[in-house]
This record gives sequence, C-alpha cells and structure tokens, in this order.
Amino acid sequence: MSTPRKTISEQLHSKFESLTRAERQLANSLLENYPVSGLASITTVAQNAEVSTPTVARMVQKLGFKGYPEFQRALRDELEAQISNPIAKHDNLATTAPETHILNRFADAVIQNMRQTLGQLDPEEFDGACAMLADPERSVYIVGGRITRALADYMFTHMQVARDGVTSIPSNSNTWPHYVLDMKAGDVFVVFDVRRYEHDLLRLAELAHERGVEIILFTDQWSSPVSKFSKYRFNCRIEVPSAWDSSTATMLIVETVIACVQNKTWETTSHRMKELEELFDRTKLFRKFI
Repeated sequence: MSTPRKTISEQLHSKFESLTRAERQLANSLLENYPVSGLASITTVAQNAEVSTPTVARMVQKLGFKGYPEFQRALRDELEAQISNPIAKHDNLATTAPETHILNRFADAVIQNMRQTLGQLDPEEFDGACAMLADPERSVYIVGGRITRALADYMFTHMQVARDGVTSIPSNSNTWPHYVLDMKAGDVFVVFDVRRYEHDLLRLAELAHERGVEIILFTDQWSSPVSKFSKYRFNCRIEVPSAWDSSTATMLIVETVIACVQNKTWETTSHRMKELEELFDRTKLFRKFI
C-alpha cells in the first residue's frame, strides 16, 4: 500500500524551521485559516501575509509543487476530503478500491495510519501535554463530538482514576457555559474534533481559551479549526476503506497519553486504584470467582 502524501499543513509544520523569515510569515498566514487561506489568487495570498509574490512562488516549490495552480489543486482536494460525508466517501471507494478482501485493505490502511501518525508526532509536544495532564494544580476538562465522544469518555474514565479534578463535559451544548464558569487560567481542556468539524466545539474552545485555559486537541491530518486555540495538537490519520473514519490511530495516542500520565502520577494513582477496588468490592460490581 502506498504511503499517503502529507497534507500541506503537515509539510508547513515539518519544514517550518528551514524556511526564511518571509516564508515563515507566509506559512503562519496560510495556517491561520487553513486551507481556505490558500485558495485566493497568488497576489492576494502574498498581500494577506505581507510578503512578495515571488516569496509565495518559492515556498510553493519548496513544498514540492511545480507551481501555484498545482498547489491550489492540492488544497482544494484537501478541502473536499474534509467536508466529505459518509455517502460521498463510500461512493469514491466503490470506484477506486482494489479487488482484495476488506480485512486486508482495512488492516493495511489502519497500520499505515498508525505509522504516519507516530512518524509525525513530536515527542517533546507529547511529553508537554502529558506533563500538563499530570499536574495536580490544573483541573482537566474533556469533551468530544458526535463520533469522538466515545474517545473522550474513554479518556475521562481512565484519567479520573489516575487523578482527581477531571471533568467530562456532556454533549448538550446548553450546559457548557456552566462548565466554562468553573474553568481557571492554567487548567487543561482536552478537545476531540475530526472532520466535519463541529461549530459548537470551536465556540467552546474559544471561550475556554479566553479564560487562559490550555487546550490539547486530538484531530485528523487536516486539523480542526480548534487548532488555532490549541497549545498541543495531535494530528491522527483517520482514512480507511469505509464510509466512516477510523479512530484507531487516535486511540493509540490516547492510550499512550493515559499510560504516561499514570506513570507520572503513580504514587497518587496507586492509592486511588486501591480505594476504587475496595468500592467495587463493596458494591459487588464485578464477578468474583473465589
């Protein structure tokens, strides 16, 4: 199976340190409202970034494109992928899928997703996110979207055992102001948002950011608009031969984060686990064989 091409956003981030000052200014401008910001004319893009037109042309070539039109075609393809609904994704697969068993195709795609996700993950960012989540001085809030709520619930269940001060924000957006009211500067807000990005999550992230809350975002390879407010972002590959997106790579990172936080807080976590097990015994939650 061929390796999927990096998104332009991923390329800009990976090449950022090698760019000139003007090119970095252009990259920041493109990422501010990505990918829409790159769909204007080359002159408009240059003016918005306050750089010259030749600067735009040079950076486009550094990204591996023959010219600006090819660069824009790639952006349009990404935009189309971001807004694709399950029916459109299924119809596209019906015309392009190879004649191999679904088990093999799906497994190959998932393995490739995990490899690419891990290959582009910055260990320092990972450690920074885990350190914030393990900090007992910070409260932690977790929220997910329509599909990613399952990931948020999974993370909350484990984080709640590892430490106190962890809150799961429910899906009903009418209650969200009550949770924002309790957020303090320095608290941590974990947001899960993948394509077809949800307006309510963006607004909630903005409100939290205004209160000085640090945001950790779990998103896809194209990046949720919430990324503009995030301190740490995990871009996880999600495409598989299905009308639905895959959460496997995201779950891999989530479980690794949980393990890292658990290790950092083990002295506290072990006591909480022992007390929780005693409560399980008293409530007879689990079956006992002896």
